[in-house]
Amino acid sequence: MSRPPFSQQSPANLPPAQATAPRPAMPPARPVGRDPAERRTLVVGRGISVQGTIQDAERLVVEGLVQADLLQATEVSIAQGGIFKGAVEVEDAEIGGTIDGTITARGSLLVRSTGRVIGTARCRRLQVEDGGQITGTIEMISDGPKPDASRPSEASD
Repeated sequence: MSRPPFSQQSPANLPPAQATAPRPAMPPARPVGRDPAERRTLVVGRGISVQGTIQDAERLVVEGLVQADLLQATEVSIAQGGIFKGAVEVEDAEIGGTIDGTITARGSLLVRSTGRVIGTARCRRLQVEDGGQITGTIEMISDGPKPDASRPSEASD
């Protein structure tokens, strides 16, 4: 005879062995990798200005003004109205505000309809929504070796 999966019994109604027995360890509900919510996050809110070098932030959210060099991070998100001036190197970037400088996204770079990139953008994948602006240089990162333009291609007879 089985009991319903969600019984309303309280520990006081259980036999003493069940009331005090330790629960078996549950496997982690999340994958072993770090959840984005658990990343070390720096949020620069609206009306706040930060100037300097940013280190050890895995995720940067810019709603105000940041003038800095972000050495490396996993993710940067510049909200509409946010401004980042300087250099940033990340896995993924989402630009809804303005970045003025150099951005290197080893993964994807998403420029929202309100976003502006001024300067140099390097990325593996690029998506620009209608209305998004890029002014400057775009360099696509590829996995393979760059073809050597100095050697003519060999044609077979």
